[in-house]
Amino acid sequence: MSQAPLILASASLARAALLRAAGLEIEAIPAHIDEDEIKLALRAENAPARQAAEALAELKARRVAQHQTMAGDQRFIIAADQMLVCGDDWFDKPADMAAAKRQLQALRGKAHQLVSAVVVARGGSIVWRHIDTATLTMRDFSDAFIDAYLAQAGEAVLGSVGAYQLEGLGVQLFSRLQGDYFTILGLPLLPLLGFLRDNQVLRA
Repeated sequence: MSQAPLILASASLARAALLRAAGLEIEAIPAHIDEDEIKLALRAENAPARQAAEALAELKARRVAQHQTMAGDQRFIIAADQMLVCGDDWFDKPADMAAAKRQLQALRGKAHQLVSAVVVARGGSIVWRHIDTATLTMRDFSDAFIDAYLAQAGEAVLGSVGAYQLEGLGVQLFSRLQGDYFTILGLPLLPLLGFLRDNQVLRA
């Protein structure tokens, strides 16, 4: 079998689905890094969320690139990461449904930012990077609404950094969205497609 022309350094089914829906042929190779430890270190350094998202995406790309380059693989490697910031707080994917409820309670009635970074590596080097930010404002909904939403949405919300899936029921949580749709989903897709066209991976 021939190799896919691109590697996605991630186990994210959502990002893989976005890329494949856009017509890209990819091979998903998870990058094994300790994201929690890296985030704690960056927080201790008072690093901005933008730097954290970029650093995590770059580490994923470099980790996979290290192994692929040793094997003589010169394909482009795509990696991405997303941070959710509300005020001075960073939010991660909730561990369980109780954590998802607490997270939605903390975010409701407020605006928060989703910072999405994407990098591309090849031959052991980072050859391209892009970072974008979207601002999302949640309605001031009731606890009863949260309970009903989580019961209907189910554990799928645990795969989202904000405990919501904007492409589904999660859209009901919001009163305003500002920014690129794909940035909100965790992958600034249009700039990435532009890079791939510039490098003859896609037709111009």
